[in-house]
Amino acid sequence: MFHIYKGYELVEAYHNMRLHRRFHPSEGFKKTTQAIIVLIVTLLLWNLPTTAFGIDGLTVVQQRIIAIFAFATLMWIMEVVSSWATSVAIIGMMLLFTSDSGIKWMCNPDEVGQLLSYKAIMATFADPVIMLFIGGFILAIAATKTGLDTQLAKVLLKPFGNKSDNVLLGFLLITGLFSMFVSNTATAAMMLTFLTPVFKQLPPEGKGRIAMALSIPVAANLGGMGTPIGTPPNTIAMKYLNDPEGLNLGIGFGQWMMFMLPLVLLLLFISWWMLKTMFPFSQKTVKLEIEGEMKRNTQTYIVIVTFFVTVALWLLDTVTGINSYTVALIPFVVFALTGVINKRDLEQINWSVIWMVAGGFALGYGLNASGLAANAVESIPFGSFSPILILIFSGLICYGLSNFISNSATAALLMPILAFVCGAMGDILAPIGGTTTVLIGIAVAASSAMVLPISTPPNALAYATNLVQQKDMSKIGLLIGIISMGLGYALLYLIGTLHLL
Repeated sequence: MFHIYKGYELVEAYHNMRLHRRFHPSEGFKKTTQAIIVLIVTLLLWNLPTTAFGIDGLTVVQQRIIAIFAFATLMWIMEVVSSWATSVAIIGMMLLFTSDSGIKWMCNPDEVGQLLSYKAIMATFADPVIMLFIGGFILAIAATKTGLDTQLAKVLLKPFGNKSDNVLLGFLLITGLFSMFVSNTATAAMMLTFLTPVFKQLPPEGKGRIAMALSIPVAANLGGMGTPIGTPPNTIAMKYLNDPEGLNLGIGFGQWMMFMLPLVLLLLFISWWMLKTMFPFSQKTVKLEIEGEMKRNTQTYIVIVTFFVTVALWLLDTVTGINSYTVALIPFVVFALTGVINKRDLEQINWSVIWMVAGGFALGYGLNASGLAANAVESIPFGSFSPILILIFSGLICYGLSNFISNSATAALLMPILAFVCGAMGDILAPIGGTTTVLIGIAVAASSAMVLPISTPPNALAYATNLVQQKDMSKIGLLIGIISMGLGYALLYLIGTLHLL
């Protein structure tokens, strides 16, 4: 998807590295072993007696969904195949073995229990949240195609001058701002490209290069928390918080930004202080030069006006009554009709992320529509659990998994379970701010996970510059991650107890 972005060669190198590692002969035995383990666990759960699960009234369909959930968890954690491929498999398995359009002799409702609607499973790919993703991708593609992103970077970085510490702050803030609306991978690639001439000016023996290189992934990871479209876990949280058939909390785009944007800004300033303290510049000034120009034509002005109108409508959704999902299609319509976006540009949409998220939504639908989640809540005394324990435990699980696997996959696994469990607990969670605190907390924890080069694509891109050692990335990533989770959960607790959402 990223070939129109500046810095695409970094993204291409990153993906080639992952593919080479995945299909390297030395990995063959490992992947085969992992696939066999997944198959054995899945078949075991699929064929156990329903009484073995300790859930009253468990049907065969529900048991199959447990097996599919285990399959998804293991496949995502082990990365036997790409995350999106696992999601496609989830949807396929649910259609074949748990739906009213499944294999006839395996999907007799009199024998296996209530079947899922095949239309509802397929509809997860057209969920309103998916439209929000597509709208975000279209805006990013249009901004890059017209050179608007480069022009914005030039204008926004200019006030920071030539002092090294200030340039570092500028890159942190601008990267954070871009990653609120553009893929953090594309943002990191573009900003690292802009930093290339800066790296050449800084002395190799100094630590300033490390600070600059690390500023990009840190800001890209943190910046994504600022808006519902900034990173997939945010959008997944919005789905379960606003689901009319679920929690139906009606949290808007503007409401999210009202609280999360100040948190992101605070974290970026803290990151700036930590980076310039831990990796001080030996050269106090640098000359910043950004190549590339914005196209001066009608299409560019259409993109500029549409971009600001879209953001304004997102922020004023409670005033206009147009929800963020509908607003996301406005730039798509405008750019399609005016020729800003053509059919080739549609190929640049990151469909792998969309399939990844859709598979998670299908899994969530299966848990709820089959009655499995309700049966599990009745059989397991969640009501006796400490709210603080649930909050901390869920956050730590998310943080731990997100450091090793896709944060989208982590959110897709945890959100549907926690949404139902927290909804069933009702007022018991009131002391910590309710379900909102738990689900948005998962999104915060996912964005805070940045310890390893494999934790996020921006981390991998920065590591690929060969200016950063893993120990430096782990040190700053762990410290900022702990601070991010601490401040994020404190903010969510305050918002929840004061009933501000």
